Amino acid sequence: MIENPISPSPLITNDAVVFGILLAILTLTFYTSSLKSKFWERFYTFFPTILVCYFVPGLLNSYGVISAETSQLDEFASKYLLPACLVYFTINIDFVALKKLGGKAVLVFLAGSLGVMVGGPLSLWIVKQISPEAVSGEMWRGLATIAGSWIGGSANQTALKEVFAPSGEIFSKAIAVDVISAELWLAILLYGVGKTASIDKWLKADETIFLEVKERIENQKTESKVPTMYDYLLMLLIGFGTCGIAVQMADWIVPFIKENYPELKKYSLTSTSFWVISLSTAIGLLLSQTKAKRIETTGSTTLGSLLLFILIATIGMQMNISSVFDAPILFLVGLIWISTHAIFTIVAARLLKAPYFFAAVGSQANVGGAASASVIAAAFHPALASVGVLLAILGYAIGTYLGYLTGLMMQWVAV
Repeated sequence: MIENPISPSPLITNDAVVFGILLAILTLTFYTSSLKSKFWERFYTFFPTILVCYFVPGLLNSYGVISAETSQLDEFASKYLLPACLVYFTINIDFVALKKLGGKAVLVFLAGSLGVMVGGPLSLWIVKQISPEAVSGEMWRGLATIAGSWIGGSANQTALKEVFAPSGEIFSKAIAVDVISAELWLAILLYGVGKTASIDKWLKADETIFLEVKERIENQKTESKVPTMYDYLLMLLIGFGTCGIAVQMADWIVPFIKENYPELKKYSLTSTSFWVISLSTAIGLLLSQTKAKRIETTGSTTLGSLLLFILIATIGMQMNISSVFDAPILFLVGLIWISTHAIFTIVAARLLKAPYFFAAVGSQANVGGAASASVIAAAFHPALASVGVLLAILGYAIGTYLGYLTGLMMQWVAV
């Protein structure tokens, strides 16, 4: 094991300065990722922006520049930014558009989600037989958060982090397993794009479905407008107002359960975070069926992404980089897990005779979220990027709930 380099007295303890540093990291990351330089394009091919935003603050924490132990930023972000972020993502779901996309696309996506749910406990059980010490103790808590990431996205993973409460060291290892396994699978899917004809032939796919979706998407027009002061205030009211409602409801529900049903503690149902996150997501889904959904035309998704990356940076502060690769066998968990997801997705596509496009985009809508799903969809045709986003939003909607169930199964296997 590498000696832990964390300094007992960090160089910077003022949260205003720490927050400024985190914003500088995020700004520099997104600026360099937007450059057309071959160096930066290659760099971000191997080190995605989300990984950089996790690990750079982790390096600063590991080497005593800043410290999560002396900062309140992570607590503030998880309590207030996360619920609002979930609202901004789930309010964009369009059930009508999903229906028009076709049942096969949604079914292949859901098969991938089921693969994640089965793969988590299965991979944990297999590795437990090989090396019990590698997944002993509370390790399941960190690995369980991957289920949220691979069914929905980083927001869902962060939500499950609040529910299952893994230590910073354990969560750091889970992030490494998550990113490396997911990026390996993304590379395989991108390679498959060039072999689409052969894969579709093997899948016995009906290509007319793909062509119909492509034509429908190309003919759609996206409504958007320049946000005004009122629009910004409305977005903040809906996001943080929902957070306030969820917090108040959680403050009523949790004491009631603790007093009357204390045995439910093992299912995290006495956790305030669990109820705030679950209620925020549910309210976001309800609002998606109302006029409140219009905030997506003024940039609610962008605002949600901004809050998410601030949240990611504050989580990164808690990492001890030196501990990430202490147990390399953990990566076997990730490989078995992602392979299970792949098998479920491919089998579903073959049974449904769905084109490779649906399998690849549906898989990345699970494992990679909106960004990766859009990249895969655009690799088939630029006009199809929105299909990836649409399925990814469905992942955001169900990721926390299904990830929570997966986490409970992994707890059962571990204990």
